[in-house]
Amino acid sequence: MKIKYLGTAAAEGWPALFCTCEACKLAREKGGRNIRTRSQSIIDDRLLIDFSADTYWHFIKNELPMDRIRACLITHAHEDHLYPEDFCNRRQYFAYLDGESAEYLTVYGTEKPVQMVRRATEGCAADRIHTQVLERFKTVNVEGYEVTAIDADHDPHADSVIYIIARGGKTILYAHDTGIFPDSDWEYMIARGLRFDYVSLDCTGGLYAQYEHGHMGTDACEKMRLKLLAAGLADERTVFCLNHFSHNGRAIYDEIAPKMAEKGFLVSYDGMEVEI
Repeated sequence: MKIKYLGTAAAEGWPALFCTCEACKLAREKGGRNIRTRSQSIIDDRLLIDFSADTYWHFIKNELPMDRIRACLITHAHEDHLYPEDFCNRRQYFAYLDGESAEYLTVYGTEKPVQMVRRATEGCAADRIHTQVLERFKTVNVEGYEVTAIDADHDPHADSVIYIIARGGKTILYAHDTGIFPDSDWEYMIARGLRFDYVSLDCTGGLYAQYEHGHMGTDACEKMRLKLLAAGLADERTVFCLNHFSHNGRAIYDEIAPKMAEKGFLVSYDGMEVEI
């Protein structure tokens, strides 16, 4: 499998739209990998994860075949991960689909984000945007990927989950937005005897804002790595990557990447691809 990070920031982006903090000023000055758009990823150019308001820019910048993508997983109902109104742009006369285009795109998620998509597309694109509610801890086949939604330590009002995604003998743990995982996740993962090839961890707090609940910072991510290794859910072959950064963590890519590389972590940036 291949994962590509399309956007790697928290809700405000980095630099943030109205912000004059030193971290945002430095990101503007340095540019390049220090510029982060809002969270979104794609696996094998086929399985989209989240649908932020920056999706259009991600489509342009990465030349994504959006008309051919058949599945999108939504982690939760926060606006930086789900901007459902843009699904209406798949409607007739807004989108002319050719013979190679997917007949429809299915959006998967828990009840609240799915209901948001249904409301947004009712009467405009319901024939081209389908939805499916996922049940936590139940594995479903999504376009050839075995996908399991499990609990996130994040805003319960957003109906938040993280995802286990497996295909071809490889397994990814995609864990955004979340703090340190709840007990229900550990019990499920250990009972299934899972071993992750790739773990993508929320690091909203970066080096300096050390969250453990709702989000994580580098200290919490290090704890998570050790706990996954101790539980046999990861081993020396597992690749760990930090993602989903806020300017509140203050360390731009140029600062955090070398420091966390010393501790065995990749640090994501917009456009980064990793083969698993």
